[in-house]
Amino acid sequence: MTDRISAIVADSLEVKRRFFDAHAGEVQRAAEMIVAAFKADGKLLMFGNGGSAADAQHIAGELVNRFLQKRRGLPAIALTTDGGVLTCIANDTGFENVFARQIEAVGTKGDVCLAISTSGGSENVVVACRQAREQGIKVVGLLGRDGGRVAALCDLALIVESDDTQRIQETHNLVGHIICELIELEMFPG
Repeated sequence: MTDRISAIVADSLEVKRRFFDAHAGEVQRAAEMIVAAFKADGKLLMFGNGGSAADAQHIAGELVNRFLQKRRGLPAIALTTDGGVLTCIANDTGFENVFARQIEAVGTKGDVCLAISTSGGSENVVVACRQAREQGIKVVGLLGRDGGRVAALCDLALIVESDDTQRIQETHNLVGHIICELIELEMFPG
């Protein structure tokens, strides 16, 4: 089993190394886009399915509460958390609309959406990105594989080029933490 653990860790580190070697500047740009939105009284709206929903909630918690320092809360909303709204939309207008309807309701020009999908092909994420673009909301994609259909709908697509969902999710988690730290450093220097 220890050999298997070592192989898993080595694979995870390699996926992360390849991603950051190629995309560190884009991760910085994503943080800068979100900081610009916050400084202009905009919000960060995040969404995804399954583990990506949990990632959206994790990032929202870090920004609303705190990451590394005591500071005021930042307006970050995970669109994955309101069971009543999600089930109402899914039941009445279809699961593909669960995020788009919320963006329509609470999103405004100047906000940023963080669309999280390991496949880049989740229909509800695709529909949400289209809605955001219609409203003049910038879209950052935190994606996997080849970015799927979501990549073309993003202002900035951060694509973890791997076919292993676990390694993609692990890299997404690190990207989320880095973005949170960069945001805090920029919004609350010193």
